[in-house]
Amino acid sequence: MRRVIAGIIAIVLVSIGLAGSAVGRPPKPLRFAVSFPASVRATPTDGRVLVIVSTDDSSPPAAQTDIMGGAPFWGKNVTAMRPGTPITLGSSATTYGYPITSLGKLPAGRYYVQAFLNTYETFHRSDGSTVSMHMPCGDGQNMFLSPTNLYSTPRWITVDPRHSGTVSLSLDHVITPAQPVPAGGTCQQGNPTDTAHVKYIKMLSPSLTKFWGRPIYIGANILLPAGYSSDTKKRYPVEYHFDHFTTDAPHGFSEDGSNAFSKWWLSGTAPKFISVEIREENPFYDSSYVVNSPNVGPYGTATTKELLPAIDTQFRTIAKPWARITSGGSTGGWEALASLVNYPDVYGGTFAGYPDPVNFHKHQIVDIYDDANAYVVQHGVQQVERPDSRTPDGNIDYMMAHENHYELALGDHDRSEGAWAIWESVYGPQGKDGYPALLWDKKTGVINHSVAQQWKPMDLTDKITGNWSTLGPKLAGKIYLYVGDTDTYYLNDAVELLQQKLDAETSPAADATFVYGHEKPHGWSPYTTQQWFDIYADYIAKHAPTGAYQAPANSALKANPDAGVIAVHTKNGIPVR
Repeated sequence: MRRVIAGIIAIVLVSIGLAGSAVGRPPKPLRFAVSFPASVRATPTDGRVLVIVSTDDSSPPAAQTDIMGGAPFWGKNVTAMRPGTPITLGSSATTYGYPITSLGKLPAGRYYVQAFLNTYETFHRSDGSTVSMHMPCGDGQNMFLSPTNLYSTPRWITVDPRHSGTVSLSLDHVITPAQPVPAGGTCQQGNPTDTAHVKYIKMLSPSLTKFWGRPIYIGANILLPAGYSSDTKKRYPVEYHFDHFTTDAPHGFSEDGSNAFSKWWLSGTAPKFISVEIREENPFYDSSYVVNSPNVGPYGTATTKELLPAIDTQFRTIAKPWARITSGGSTGGWEALASLVNYPDVYGGTFAGYPDPVNFHKHQIVDIYDDANAYVVQHGVQQVERPDSRTPDGNIDYMMAHENHYELALGDHDRSEGAWAIWESVYGPQGKDGYPALLWDKKTGVINHSVAQQWKPMDLTDKITGNWSTLGPKLAGKIYLYVGDTDTYYLNDAVELLQQKLDAETSPAADATFVYGHEKPHGWSPYTTQQWFDIYADYIAKHAPTGAYQAPANSALKANPDAGVIAVHTKNGIPVR
């Protein structure tokens, strides 16, 4: 019995000793050591390293990031990262993540892990600033598809945030260009292949090249009407359609006529138009907003003074303002309106849908001039978070802080390629460090009102009505805006403020048209694409010199009425319901 008791005591003492040893073991917090081999990239690079973790291996983790419900990820800036030299991401202030800010807060578990490197190049700009940005290469500024960027082969790991120690990840792949690269050229010069009715042009922009201190190209996708190649003397009006970067044909056109629009376009019954879609990826975003800005550069000049003349030279356009209309939705809607406002002697009218904020008293739902914070509203001792995205039934998708923090984790200095980043870059001034001046603190949402005042030149409502004595005679009857009254991103609020201001103009009367879709979200349109071209044709015929242009019958317009329109402002001869 004594021997049994002694054995039990010994076992207990050993167990206590082992437990004590485990308890006393110093923690080895989770860290990721990310490197790339010389076989993938032989030279040092600046950029931002990301590590993405997921519990789902149905797709690469880098494809699973999102504002809500996406895979957690962390990012860290790197300078002169060398082949074979690891960069460590851990629980420090230099590593910031979303939706889990600190790597140390990742719950224990089994994760599918991938590392990614968004490479930056240094730009010595003509304004004297030096910035480090990613230059897109035919990808529309999508870092996860952009050539020169590196990524690792995803793999499963087991994580204990306190005792996992260092996990090594190798960036063993490089993204290659999706478009053909000219012999001896760069991927920035690449162009899709022409078809019978779709042509692609790209040109070196002198003004942008000077600004950025390196070659910058701009391009366009050109959709030609049926019969263009056979009637070699006929000239055509032009729809300048603004949108996010794409190499697809305008309006989803397909040469085989496999969709309704393509079949109609090729049938000979469609109005004879040339449709142009601008391609202007840049170091901040997949679109330039087609304005001259301190951070993004002189894209307004590049588009209207360089690209448009090149299009007029190469194609049989009617190179007159009355024969040029602008269109687009969302970012493209803002660009369509801004192009007419900034260049009323170049374009003859705009049909802009659900535009990005056209009045900064409603920058979505933030009043940048008067609100204290972009993320929260203070009610006494209580704070209420501001929503960012909603559904027509009133449910909230996510809050302002969510999207801004998501962008911050992807890249600081407005290098996230996100919406809030490009707005800050396009609308606002340059900061002392050469990057865009922050309108608000990215982590807290506190607004800098001195920066907000410098946004006013890009406030389209302020610009239009503040200069109505000179702009009014050129814009009257030429503005057509449409938006859902429950736009996903609250963009209808700014449109309504613009309408109120234009309604008050009498010298001359604005004669603008505003159409609102009842309980319609972002992306709503009162007409199909075919119907829009009938409307464009009628509009141009009414504004053309006598006998210069004849519009066809509006058969498509009569065939498909829309019941979603609840309110129409003035009509100015445009068929609306």
